[in-house]
Amino acid sequence: MKTDLIKLHTSVLLAGFTGLFGSIIALNEGLLVWYRVLISFLVLYAGLLFVNKVPQVNKSDFFKITGVGMLLALHFLFFYGSIKYANVAIGVVCYSLVGFFACIFEPMIVRRKFNKKELLYSLLAVAGILLIFNFDTSFRFGIILGVIASSFGALFNIMNKVVGAQKSSLTMVFYEFAGALGFMTALMPVYLLFNPVATIVPSLSDWGWLFVLAIVFTIGQYVLHIQALQSLSAFTVSLSGNLEPLYGIAAAILFLGEAQQLGLAFWAGMFFIVSSVVLQSLPVRPVVPVRKISQYQARKPKEDSRTHCQVV
Repeated sequence: MKTDLIKLHTSVLLAGFTGLFGSIIALNEGLLVWYRVLISFLVLYAGLLFVNKVPQVNKSDFFKITGVGMLLALHFLFFYGSIKYANVAIGVVCYSLVGFFACIFEPMIVRRKFNKKELLYSLLAVAGILLIFNFDTSFRFGIILGVIASSFGALFNIMNKVVGAQKSSLTMVFYEFAGALGFMTALMPVYLLFNPVATIVPSLSDWGWLFVLAIVFTIGQYVLHIQALQSLSAFTVSLSGNLEPLYGIAAAILFLGEAQQLGLAFWAGMFFIVSSVVLQSLPVRPVVPVRKISQYQARKPKEDSRTHCQVV
């Protein structure tokens, strides 16, 4: 479990820095996400072809995993929209609501009782977001987009765990990226119709940043993230994800000088959010084996070993 926690917090650290790319890359949020998943999928696919280990799944699992990938794409889209319409700090601080949404969605999806203590502690994060929303009015639209992004982030964590039972992390990442790419490719014509741009081709510097984002902060991050999620509860993963705003804000202040854009209301809201993280971290809930999430999965036959590509 210690190794899984290390993987989890490494993925959270990488996730905290992804917000920087929303400010550095000049593309709008739609094109940024499309290029991110396009490059990530192509690089991963090329690597798997090279070692002759492209994972195979049946039709049912294909649609399930690619469906989870659509949730990932929507999370990316609203997350970068939040950054574009507000700033990096606002975009990442809204991610702290993932724990709150996980408290609500996970019991309904996996059919367990609501944990009142988890919900109570998560409401502190909600209070923090509301405080920022009511006082920093210039960021309101960005905050709304960030809240929507966090809801999709929570759904992604939960469905990843449900669908990914007994599957390798690389299998999940590969087909999730395929689903995210397919969804964004279908969406982009309509998206650009309502959000026209002068050019859809990135500049030379944007290409460089997109490759860094795709290889290090997407493929690397989500392989670690899904490996941890397969052993830890969705709530624990979402809770640890609440540290992402701290890393993201530190990065925004250090590299983008956003401290001058953040008023007293923001820091007061951050106090509630950090308090939520600290309080929820005290009681650690026992890990429930993934195979027991549902009777359906308990009856489900194990995958052929050829579909499991191990990360080394």
